[in-house]
Amino acid sequence: MEYKVVGDNLQIVEITLEAGEKVYAEAGAMVYMSGNVKMQAKVKGGILKGLKRKLAGETLFLTEFSTSSGSGIVAFAGNAPGTIQPVEISSAERREFIAQKDAFLCAEDGVDLDITFTKKLGAAIFGGEGFILEKFSGEGLVFLHACGDFIAKELGVGETLRVDTGCIVGFDASVKYDIEFVGVKSALFGGEGIFVATLTGPGRVLLQSMTLHNLAAALRPFLSTGMSGADREIGFKIGGFKIDI
Repeated sequence: MEYKVVGDNLQIVEITLEAGEKVYAEAGAMVYMSGNVKMQAKVKGGILKGLKRKLAGETLFLTEFSTSSGSGIVAFAGNAPGTIQPVEISSAERREFIAQKDAFLCAEDGVDLDITFTKKLGAAIFGGEGFILEKFSGEGLVFLHACGDFIAKELGVGETLRVDTGCIVGFDASVKYDIEFVGVKSALFGGEGIFVATLTGPGRVLLQSMTLHNLAAALRPFLSTGMSGADREIGFKIGGFKIDI
């Protein structure tokens, strides 16, 4: 399967399908496709997996695209300003990938989309990712979408990266994910939050330079709210939560 990512920070991935090849995507992600590409909504993996996907913020039905004759193209884009990153999944190399909710855009037919749960309660509550994450296994490429630009890191055995809790897009299943207490003073005066996420290798880590929360916060002063400047809310973040003061 061939593909190309088009654009800078409002990207589209265009995939070329040959006869017998299939891709599937979240509902509503398709932008355009050639006339010989067939589109069919399916509860991929059955009702149980469909309901599990709903818990992760995805749709019950996924849309499958294929062509029975010749080559065809189909293109997908996310629902917010951002970029697209292909991630290779390999059962032979035991390379499964864990991603934040709503990161999934589309994938080859050989990639299995499921959910997994955050193993530690503290990481679930304060880590910004929630209890439920998306898990990709099998064989093939999955395309992830997130705000801003992607930053890819490859961590060695025991190597640790400390990250703002909202900036994690995903990581290999071999990477240990936890949270670390920084301090109230940092939250009140540094604007960095009381907790940071810690990712310990080995494995791949994908980060995003912008989050939807930060984008919304940057736009808020320019939106008409009916309030004067003195009436606008102020506050700070604890993990993925907003505390008003």
